[in-house]
Amino acid sequence: MFSSSNSAALRSVTVPILARSGARHASVIYNHPVASTKPFNGKRALVTGASRGIGRAIALKLGSLGAEVVVNYAHKQADADRVVAELTELGVHASAIQANVGDLDELHQLFTKVKERWDTLDILVNSAARGLERPRNAVASLPQHLRTTFDTNVLGPWFAAKEAIPLMEQNGGAIINLTSLGAQRYTPNYAAVGVTKGALDTLTTYLAVELAPKHIRVNSVCPSWVEESSGVQAMPDEFGERLRRTIPAGRHVTPEDVANLVAFLCSPESEMIIGQNIILDGGVTLIGMLQP
Repeated sequence: MFSSSNSAALRSVTVPILARSGARHASVIYNHPVASTKPFNGKRALVTGASRGIGRAIALKLGSLGAEVVVNYAHKQADADRVVAELTELGVHASAIQANVGDLDELHQLFTKVKERWDTLDILVNSAARGLERPRNAVASLPQHLRTTFDTNVLGPWFAAKEAIPLMEQNGGAIINLTSLGAQRYTPNYAAVGVTKGALDTLTTYLAVELAPKHIRVNSVCPSWVEESSGVQAMPDEFGERLRRTIPAGRHVTPEDVANLVAFLCSPESEMIIGQNIILDGGVTLIGMLQP
């Protein structure tokens, strides 16, 4: 089930063997796999919203571990091309595919193009999100903005998972949804994103239960304030600084922190982690989020 394609190496070690006449040493061969520097060699990953920020960091992390990567982007091809170039420099096979994942027709075409490249998929990371282009509190939110936010943040990951299932059924796989602490803690001007990310948390639970028998593991990563992300850029600088002073770890989460956790959840070492929404926040929720 979703294990590294690298063959295990055999290692000879000398161990003491105790006998009544005293200790002696013998050379014993163990079938012990030596850790590979590229544990995702032969794996194929699709990362939505991968042209910048958190999605870019995830694409680069998975590529650095050996995975082939499709970089999905919605609008800015130049940004996606730069990520593909970075992956190519790592020696990774990578390509960029444009699609607005909030448009189900475009999402279907994205997977049609993925299937033209690959006959299997091992990793799907639902990183694409929207909602902060018009930041508002709940009572000020507008119907059309809520619909488009829901389409991208909930229906996009939902139907991306459905499209991925046929490609993962043969070998198993991992689906990771990117959620937010704003789904659990009040955050000013964040209502559309917070509510839809809460729905995505619940979707993770349902998909995890239904897909686990197919050896497809579904989990969520729930970061707090992530430096250089679009969410942070939409917030006042003073809010981030006030929050930073309360974080036990002493700093904000970085895109690379998120990417490291995503990579772990895609690895065989996390095989029994299923349906979890893992908070990544430097400990800030242990003492409470700031109130506006």
